[in-house]
Amino acid sequence: MATNSIRSDALEPTRAELKNASFATRLTRLLPVYGLPILTVLLIALFSIILPDTFPTVLNLRSIIADKAIIALLSLAAMIPMASGKIDLTVGYGIVLYHILTISLQTMVGLPWPLAVAIVLALGALVGLINGILVEVAFIDSFIATLGTGTALYAIALWHTGGRQVLGSLPHGFLALNGTMILGLPITGFYVLGLAFILWFVLEHLPIGRYLYAIGANPRAAALNGIPVQRYTVAAFVASGLLTAVAGVLLASKLRIGQASVGLEYLLPALVGAFLGSTTIKPGRVNVWGTLIGVAILAVGIAGIQQFGGSFWVEPMFNSITLLVAIGIAGYAQRRRSAAESQINKRTAA
Repeated sequence: MATNSIRSDALEPTRAELKNASFATRLTRLLPVYGLPILTVLLIALFSIILPDTFPTVLNLRSIIADKAIIALLSLAAMIPMASGKIDLTVGYGIVLYHILTISLQTMVGLPWPLAVAIVLALGALVGLINGILVEVAFIDSFIATLGTGTALYAIALWHTGGRQVLGSLPHGFLALNGTMILGLPITGFYVLGLAFILWFVLEHLPIGRYLYAIGANPRAAALNGIPVQRYTVAAFVASGLLTAVAGVLLASKLRIGQASVGLEYLLPALVGAFLGSTTIKPGRVNVWGTLIGVAILAVGIAGIQQFGGSFWVEPMFNSITLLVAIGIAGYAQRRRSAAESQINKRTAA
């Protein structure tokens, strides 16, 4: 198979492009790549100056990590199918059922917590498999398919709980999954970094990552290059479902109760983080570090606004506006990429 025909479809400049370029040209080419990380640093500096007693503190850092680690995991989960050009809405619906089931299996069925966690993770992978089959075998649009699957999962969660909280005594080992501190910081932050490194290595340094990006750029061309499009797209949904289940387990360990009213609020910020990730580091395609930066700028912005005394509606409003901006920037980057590819094809043909 001619894998050398599969190239990066991101818009980041190469060293050769920057070598002899002027300062203005370099700035123009690098700003879309590093603009969001720079903005994140500037926001941190601004809030640290304005709120010196509360923002630049270890306590605030712990709070941000504890609050946003689940969103970061869901953003990474949503990012995987996005690499293949699909979207998975079950990241917001599935976490509702998964965190409830994790607690129910221990408190109502009496299973040991490792077995309960293993069952939930297997269920997450199974849901991902179903999503992949619906999209690639039944040819249902991924938005519609995952919306239907996610709504079914939410309905099951409502039926199971009857609208009530799931309570019970939970073992210390299970609670330690979220409650442990390492170097004075919540362990969930280290989970996010560890999974991010794994995903980064897979997507950027293994063939499967290049295949997913090739499928996302042009599935027909990928198939003509011998890439089994269906297999890798289904695998992307399975990985997304598994990672969503991991987030559900950690949410259960954090909340210590199960309730169907918790979980859906994670969907919008998770998608915002993934979409923002496609506008930085490697503009024009979703990527791991861009996704984490997208979540970081959401976390910093919301934390700063709330410490200013922002009302309860500030966070959803901030997330919704940021989502619209992110989609707009991602669309612009996509158009730039298409225009650049057209010029390359014309020069090649000439």
